[in-house]
Amino acid sequence: MMSKLKNCMTGLATTVFFGAAIATAKDTERQPDIVVYLADDLSASDLALYGGTNIETPAIDQLAQEGMTFDRAFVASPSCAPSRAALLTGLMPARNGAEENHSYPHEDVLKLPVVLNELGYQTVAFGKVAHLRSAPDYQFDTHDRAQDIPAVRKNVQAFLESRTDSRPLALFVGVSNPHVPWPSESTVDPESMSLPVKLLDTPQTRVQRSRYLQEVKDLDAYLGELRQLVDEHLSEDRLFLFSSDHGAQFPFGKWTLYDEGIHIPLIVSREGTIEAGSRTDAMVSWVDILPTLIEVGGGEAPQGIDGKSFAGVLQDPSKSHRERIFTTHSGDKMMNVYLSRSIRTDKYKLIWNPHPEFAFTTHIDLLLRATSGDYFKEWTEAAKSDPHAAEVVASHHGRPEFELFDLTGDPNETKNLADDPKLANVRSSLLAGLKDWMRTQGDELTVFHKPLMLDAPETWVPRKPSTGR
Repeated sequence: MMSKLKNCMTGLATTVFFGAAIATAKDTERQPDIVVYLADDLSASDLALYGGTNIETPAIDQLAQEGMTFDRAFVASPSCAPSRAALLTGLMPARNGAEENHSYPHEDVLKLPVVLNELGYQTVAFGKVAHLRSAPDYQFDTHDRAQDIPAVRKNVQAFLESRTDSRPLALFVGVSNPHVPWPSESTVDPESMSLPVKLLDTPQTRVQRSRYLQEVKDLDAYLGELRQLVDEHLSEDRLFLFSSDHGAQFPFGKWTLYDEGIHIPLIVSREGTIEAGSRTDAMVSWVDILPTLIEVGGGEAPQGIDGKSFAGVLQDPSKSHRERIFTTHSGDKMMNVYLSRSIRTDKYKLIWNPHPEFAFTTHIDLLLRATSGDYFKEWTEAAKSDPHAAEVVASHHGRPEFELFDLTGDPNETKNLADDPKLANVRSSLLAGLKDWMRTQGDELTVFHKPLMLDAPETWVPRKPSTGR
């Protein structure tokens, strides 16, 4: 029996099909169990696997030794709700309906657990897999939203030890680490660590960075526990995937389209199928995970989605996957009313900020919390007398309309080449490609709330959520 789901949106109609053809594999052999472990607000660059030097993450390193590391994996959007919606629908934000943070996909958009159920899987989610109240909407067979590691540990263990379902299992586990609030104590020495090159080096920045890194260490430790637990309770044929929904909550990270915000860890292991210790530079997007898991489970990816299965790359790490990566950001309610769109190739990234007159503000600089962003007070104080600090703070709040980076020569994206006449053709070509893609998405560059203006810093204060869109 062929099932059809149709989602109609303003200016765009999307039809997604899935059906009996995907069920043939389960009739002949048992599909592999699937385990997906998700971090919350973790930049790839903070892991030793991707060049980080501040902490050791033995469980992540062990998973990489047994599986495949993706060096160029990117999210669809650098905030929690739209990123996770893209993962679980295989559709980019403008098409699934979850554009700004704390928004959710349209009800009639096809979702990953539904497809896996039709393939014969039991689907369960513990912790922060979907975003907050949207968890029930994805139709997991079982879900529990408690997301701190002690609760997740208890709930996952209790579930696996009492499970009697004979179906293959698709287990999704999401922890709140290293999302704020961060702990008051850390085993990471603030003085000896290195900082991302774009951050100001102040005492409290180091303290908060050490607290963030402690949560990375803790999520790594739980990864080791989780892997041991599934070793005991699941089949030997098991795919394990580890990733993060976007980068860290520091300036130039979360809520931005710089690599610190959108480049995330992705490791996939499956003994006997994926080459142990392999790495690939194939460019993949988080929307690609949905069709990949469906193919691993013996199905065919739904028609009409944005995701493309990278199952072929899992067989051969030398294969390419995408020539271009698109990423969008549409704000975070009243805390961050800002739009950005980007296109990335092997060599270049173009970021388009359609409203450079808007002030870029976030929970960091508006709330100045002792459990996360209080270091920004040091930044603004330093900016009064230090020209470099003033430049950094100004570049946090204000972005030019176009930002163009040569990723080969400038991987940290420190030099904007958008006005370089030698790259005028590159800029125009990338912008045309970005706008063409946006048209296919039905992306109307919606500004969801009243913005704060760059020339009125006296108005940059926390505001109550708007009731309208």
